[in-house]
Amino acid sequence: MTQVTERGTPLPAAPRAGVRRRSPAAAACVVGGAVAAGLGLGFLAVLVIVLWISSPYPDSGPGGALHLAAGLWLLAHGTELVRYDTLSGIPAPVGMTPLLLVALPVLLMRRAARLGSAAEEDDEEVLPAAAVFSAVLCGYLAVGALATVYAAGGPMPADPISAAWHIPLVAVLAAAGGVWGARGRPLGPLPSWLPGGARKAFVRPRYALALRAGAGGSLVLLGGGALVVGASLAWHGAEVQASFLSLTGVWSGRFAVLLLALTLIPNAMVWGAAYALGPGFALGSGVTATPLGFPGAPALPRFPLLAALPAEGPGTPLTWAAAGVPVVAGLAVGWFAVRRAREVSYGETALTAALGAVVCGLTMAGLAAASAGPLGSRRLSEFGPMWWTTGVAAFAWTAVLAVPVAVAVHAWRTRPAIGPEGLDADEAGAVDDRWHDSGVREIRWAALRKAAGALVPEMAAPVPVAPVPEPVAAPAVPVAALAAPAVPGRRAVTVVSGLDLDPGLLAPKPAEPVSAPLAPPVVGARVLARRKPPPE
Repeated sequence: MTQVTERGTPLPAAPRAGVRRRSPAAAACVVGGAVAAGLGLGFLAVLVIVLWISSPYPDSGPGGALHLAAGLWLLAHGTELVRYDTLSGIPAPVGMTPLLLVALPVLLMRRAARLGSAAEEDDEEVLPAAAVFSAVLCGYLAVGALATVYAAGGPMPADPISAAWHIPLVAVLAAAGGVWGARGRPLGPLPSWLPGGARKAFVRPRYALALRAGAGGSLVLLGGGALVVGASLAWHGAEVQASFLSLTGVWSGRFAVLLLALTLIPNAMVWGAAYALGPGFALGSGVTATPLGFPGAPALPRFPLLAALPAEGPGTPLTWAAAGVPVVAGLAVGWFAVRRAREVSYGETALTAALGAVVCGLTMAGLAAASAGPLGSRRLSEFGPMWWTTGVAAFAWTAVLAVPVAVAVHAWRTRPAIGPEGLDADEAGAVDDRWHDSGVREIRWAALRKAAGALVPEMAAPVPVAPVPEPVAAPAVPVAALAAPAVPGRRAVTVVSGLDLDPGLLAPKPAEPVSAPLAPPVVGARVLARRKPPPE
């Protein structure tokens, strides 16, 4: 029998047993992930097409430009591309990822995950975090697989093995960050299979402080690396300008070179930080630039950022000055690792600083690994800083400086308060107890007046006042006698009888004795009008 509503329309049939109801919210999350990947591809495709149209010597048709855009999108995820058109005929890998280009897919994927976790209306279905994460990831990876297949027919196809784990890695991290941010950035609960001691240890404030200290040290290192690169570019300004102008003579080509240099600025910051830490960065197999010396670069392509390399030969005091960057980073880690609570011990502060150094080392190791990669074969197979040497150097610099700095700052913040006459807190407390426990009240007040000086002057003797004669008591008048007589046509007033007026209440009170003021009057003070509080 078909059930109908009050208007006569049939009700939808109930789902049969064993049939799962499809959620429109989950489908919307899948579409959102696919749209995020498509927007990244579309942005790069439009950019490459514009450069191809404005180029006076296009190498291929619009199909080749679209294939190149797909390859750049895959390169933005860290995927290694392969260049087959080489002079030697040996395929040359291109695996150095511009870090600024990575921000495009990360931001789009994070936004898709946040939108999938939010509900626009109150009655709209809100999926669990795991469902949103899985749905957005499926849509994004589907478009990534299609882009990998499409780029295989271009001049620089992607390595399938590299694309198989780089694209999911970036998508997983970005989607997890988006869902975590949409849920209010929760920190737990931790899984139940962890031991109870481990779960209690992870909720301690030391780990949040260690993350903050490590992030602060990493930012200082990156800022110092940017300062080192900027100073080198300014020092070699003529070489950089000549390199930029000699690459191409048309404005479209120079614009493309400028865009490539801008996308590589974060890489240069990481390289500058690795240079300041000591391990330096590789410019080919067997060639490393460090503050202690630079043996010379191989036959590198002409590029503005590469023209700012240090001069060949041993290090100079100018290059040694880059060591000030990790020193400042170690001081920053030690400063941020100190808690403001006084009950924390010195060992806890030192442990927090050491954990902050570990976080800084891991962060710099990850950034060094992401900023490096091959630019060709043979001598150009190693290009960029070594990740493990950079991480170890960052940890060593920050740990050696952060631990003593954190302990010193903790000792300064928890120093005992100085009491009167140079006594510390314990001695001042003991004197205060003796002050209240011994002596009499008159002696204490006398000492207080003597210490206060003119603020609390001696009380003047009261002025004798002549006694005022007491008034003659009048007979009590009943209240009922004061009532007006009743008038016809008016409302009657009921008066309670038995209440008598005391004439003493109406008699003038005697004047109180006038005493000397407690403090001298204030001269020249301004009286400000009191403002009304703002309405809530």
